[in-house]
Amino acid sequence: MDSVTAPLLLTLKVALLATLGALCAGVPGAWALSRRDFPGRSVLDALATMPMVLPPTVLGYYLLVLFGRNGVLGRWLLETFGVTLMFSWQGAVVASAVVAFPLVFTTARAAFDAVDANLVDAARTLGSSGLALFARVSLPLAWRGILAGAMLAFARAMGEFGATLMIAGNIPGKTQTLSLAVYSAVMAGQDGQAAFLTLVVTLASMAVLVGSGRLVRPKS
Repeated sequence: MDSVTAPLLLTLKVALLATLGALCAGVPGAWALSRRDFPGRSVLDALATMPMVLPPTVLGYYLLVLFGRNGVLGRWLLETFGVTLMFSWQGAVVASAVVAFPLVFTTARAAFDAVDANLVDAARTLGSSGLALFARVSLPLAWRGILAGAMLAFARAMGEFGATLMIAGNIPGKTQTLSLAVYSAVMAGQDGQAAFLTLVVTLASMAVLVGSGRLVRPKS
């Protein structure tokens, strides 16, 4: 069962860390863009959602340009800290976080837009600062949508394939996630293992979709 357990555990670790990273970047970004209109906001919106429509291999190429050994950030990481994201599970986390980010951003943006502006204005007149408005008003009222986005991002990170393959590779026991394990099993003619791994991914994704659907469903 190591051929099943190892990819499953790695996938859960990668998906969890990627979702946390997407939340840390996506929620503040969504809140900042939902607060007011300013020149260039539509461009930032487009950039934030771009990973949702770009082919995963294109995202993988961009990650290679940034985090490869000769990349802008990759060379800095290697020279400064002696680490590289290439062919590592950390690289898989970065790739998964990038593809999951738009799901967090778009759902959080919609949740913040749905917050009653009168409540925000009332809190502002009482002297609440921008950070206080976020922590005490906007975030508590938008948490259901944000959590739904986090669940969708987790499911997306679990199924990430193309960008992960480009930057982290497909190394069994090191960078081979469930989706990569399915690919390897199919290529090796191991139909039974491929079917089992596919069932695991399908059931996990279905559970996440059902849960997120219940969160965003209006209360009766």
